[in-house]
Amino acid sequence: MSDNSDLLKISAKDIDIVNQILIDPDSKIVKDLRSLIGKFGGADAVNEKAKQAKKPDVLMQQLKDMNSPYVADLEWLMEQRDNKAFVSMDEYCNNLGVDYGKINSKNAVTLEISALQFFPWLISEAKKAIENKELMPGRIIRVRNMVEQVGDNGDILATALAMQIIGASYVEALDTRGTDGSNIHLGGGETITGYFGGIGQPNDHALKWAEEYLNYYTKYGIQQVLNINSGTVLVGYLMHRLGIDIEFKISVYVGNDNPYFIFWTLMTARLFARQDNSTPLVGFNLSNSVNNETISQANKLRAQLGLEDKVRFEHHITETYKSIVVQPYNRRDELVELAKEVPNISAKHEGGEIEVEESREHPSDILEYFMSKKEVMDAEFMAYHETSYLDKHNSMNLTAKALIKANIDVIAAENLH
Repeated sequence: MSDNSDLLKISAKDIDIVNQILIDPDSKIVKDLRSLIGKFGGADAVNEKAKQAKKPDVLMQQLKDMNSPYVADLEWLMEQRDNKAFVSMDEYCNNLGVDYGKINSKNAVTLEISALQFFPWLISEAKKAIENKELMPGRIIRVRNMVEQVGDNGDILATALAMQIIGASYVEALDTRGTDGSNIHLGGGETITGYFGGIGQPNDHALKWAEEYLNYYTKYGIQQVLNINSGTVLVGYLMHRLGIDIEFKISVYVGNDNPYFIFWTLMTARLFARQDNSTPLVGFNLSNSVNNETISQANKLRAQLGLEDKVRFEHHITETYKSIVVQPYNRRDELVELAKEVPNISAKHEGGEIEVEESREHPSDILEYFMSKKEVMDAEFMAYHETSYLDKHNSMNLTAKALIKANIDVIAAENLH
């Protein structure tokens, strides 16, 4: 069989055609995005506003000005951090019979939890971690309505400050998405097939997503957001190239489930990287259906594209008990094997242990992420939801222990441990 691989090479001519669209001053998709950034004062002004907005003293003063009850919680959290109340990595490993000084840190796995819907849960988690000498997550995902966060005693501010206190990265999920009414044919779970072709940022909603991002970035310094649509992924790349220091992760709902899809995702990150090789794509969730072989192939592609240290593979280890996967679902053993060879992975915990979930009166349900706080309170679900979050914390620590016992380091909240 003859080798005709040269037929796959992308010609300079074809790349030039794409470039002509991108640099054409009359190209509407680029022109409208430039105008939007200009509306916020231009890229330099946007980044400077965000830099100022995320300063801890600025966030705290806003909370004090509104007499937020979260001020006391944040002051307590800072005090516990400064007093070294949390277990150190040395002690955590020693309790497992492992010498932390000899552990392999090359493929350290980031400990991740989803979703922190309400700020007080973080304080409950911190108290639990101190009492039981457990690790706090190094990465936290939020899916709560953004407008609601702003109006809830400064929940959005408290979380932004708390992440800096504990030393964790975090992601917010913007409200502009297919479930916001933009998909007029989507009425709920019973019409989920309205999602065919993507979760949905139809028509002008890609730019609305960009505008919402710029709003929260400049007001609260929120830099990293969830991205669920190919159009807004491209918008994120273009914004980054135009000077906005946006960061995003691609959701599991986008469906990266085979090496070809993953190559597409990584290839676009490479093509739209800045001259300094930076990319706004900090990570993406692989589909729940991927196996270790696919992730290994993906890692080779990531390395070939020079993105191994820039783009994290965010891998679901546990999932909510209801409404997303067929249970039982737990990928911990596979992760331990995978992490021996593949670097820059986060272990995402979206559910508790199967036997724990089965014992709960109200097990975790991903559809309940989208309930408003009023709906949660009216249904008397708040205690159930907080318990589910703490169950995920327990699962995360089981993963940490399994990795450490296999001589693989973990990345927890860096300012606490």
